[in-house]
Formats: sequence, structure tokens, C-alpha cells
Amino acid sequence: MVEISTSVLSVEKEKAIRTFYDLETAKTDYFHIDVMDGKFVMKNTNDLMLEYCGYLNNITNLPLDVHLMVEDVSNFIEEYSMYKPNIITFHYEAAKNEDELKQWIQQIKEKNIRVGISIKPNTDIEKILKFLPYVHLVLIMTVEPGEGGQKLIPETIEKIKKIKEYIYQNDLELDIEADGGINKENVEELKQAGCDIIVAGTSIINSPNYSETISTLSL
Repeated sequence: MVEISTSVLSVEKEKAIRTFYDLETAKTDYFHIDVMDGKFVMKNTNDLMLEYCGYLNNITNLPLDVHLMVEDVSNFIEEYSMYKPNIITFHYEAAKNEDELKQWIQQIKEKNIRVGISIKPNTDIEKILKFLPYVHLVLIMTVEPGEGGQKLIPETIEKIKKIKEYIYQNDLELDIEADGGINKENVEELKQAGCDIIVAGTSIINSPNYSETISTLSL
């Protein structure tokens, strides 16, 4: 069984509050907040995600899972930490050097928020292994970040298997999250590979029955 973090990226603005209530009733484990700045990725979702975080803070106690696809990571950490998320995840590729990456880890921890580190599909997992003892979660992007509704890249499943093996061999305690193109047809492969948390957006939001879809993905 895995936890489900439902991406709110494809939620229609005029139906947002009703949709959030319905997702909570359907027993999603997290609300996944896809923050994009129009620089690190082409789309800019910041204003919408800030608005959604405001709604969610007022209507639910479910944890927020903030995924920063941005260049100016430090400022976005400050902005989104106000909503007291359970976790803030940044991209390895956004860091200019190791010192900057370590600063982000420390900045998030000082706010009593769990730390996640993410890599794009083309980034080797070896790049982040040294940082895993200092974070709570590693997010493997199974599509190129920036757009919802993409198809999962099969090669990324091997990355999850390797990370899982590394975690086991080094007796580490952290979760593996996968994000992008995940649906009922491919979720079993991700579970077998070692995922702890599945991010799903359109496959849940566009489904006729949130509860049934979340249950199918998680079990």
C-alpha cells in the first residue's frame, strides 16, 4: 500500500473548494502543490498555488506536499512555509552548487518542515545520493516537470529501484515519491519498484469517482 498525494494543478478554479472537500472525503493523504515560476519550467503557477494553499489552510487539516519547480528556491521556501506544509521539495537541478543545496535543506529544517529533493528524468541518481541522509523524501520525476497529463517515462522506474536499494543498503529513513503520468495501468510497477508516495493529478481529478480511483491507486 502507498500513500496518495493528489496534485491540485488541474483543479478548475471555480470548483476548487468543492473539489478539495471531495478529495478529502475520498481519503487522499496529501494535497500536492505544483509551484512553477515560468523560469525553471515554462509554466507559471505560483499565483494559483498560493491561492489554493490559502483555501486549503482554511478548510482542511490534510498535509500539504509542496513541490518547488523554481529557480529562486530560497524565496519560495519563505513564501510557502507560511502555509505550514508537511514537506517542501526542491529540485537538485536548481542549485548552483552543493553549498546552496545544503543551505536550502537547512532553511527548510529550521522551519520544522520535512525536506524533499527531486530530480528530473535525465538526471542521474548518483548526483543526489550524498544528500539522502539529510532529507526526508526523494521525489523521482517520472515525466519532464512543467506540464500535467504526460505519459510516464518507463526508464524512471529503474531509478526508483536503485534509490530503494541504496536506502536499504545504507539503513536510511526516507520516503520515495514518484510524480508524473501515474494511473491505474502503471501504478503497480511503481509500487513494486519501491515507491512510498504516489503523486497523481489528472488521473484522479478527471475520474468519475475520486474515492474509487484513490483506493485503486493506493492498494
